[in-house]
Amino acid sequence: MPDASTPYVLVVVTASVRPDRIGHTVTRWFLRHLSGLTCATVDHIDLATLDLPGRLDGGGDTDEFTKRIDRADAFVLVTPEYNHGYPGPLKTAIDTPYEQWRAKPLGFVSYGGASGGLRAVEQLRNVMAELHVTTMRTGVMIPNVHDAFDEHGEPRRPEHLEAALAEMVCQLNWWAPALNRARAHQPYAC
Repeated sequence: MPDASTPYVLVVVTASVRPDRIGHTVTRWFLRHLSGLTCATVDHIDLATLDLPGRLDGGGDTDEFTKRIDRADAFVLVTPEYNHGYPGPLKTAIDTPYEQWRAKPLGFVSYGGASGGLRAVEQLRNVMAELHVTTMRTGVMIPNVHDAFDEHGEPRRPEHLEAALAEMVCQLNWWAPALNRARAHQPYAC
């Protein structure tokens, strides 16, 4: 079993910026259940609170966001599926840093209609591969998200979500320290 006792920095990004988003509920559930599965230090970034103008010359919160991505050893993207894809502000966020993403692992918590965000994740896997990010095989997919949570923000049928969450975090717990040691031994310069 991977060593879950090796501390690392895990950045969790809430991707939706819509005012009526259910992303807060999904992220809160994820963060509540994450703590018992890893000793990672969690840095939560809510894209709705940032100004990422998408300009090459920076501006807004670009520098701070890039520093937080650079400090991370691993990532989880909490993303909806909009129109068979992922949100535009997430693409801007991904494109803001560049080498700071490299040689680090990434997990997905996705949600949406019947597909549970699967189409968004498949597109994101291609984008993140271009940035030399290792994506976890197992992700948490929440279909029919508006019916999936009760009034307390807990899943109505938690068994498959919690099993997927545990498996994904187990993978992150292995990859994050392994890639961290590799980067410390030899900087990733490919």
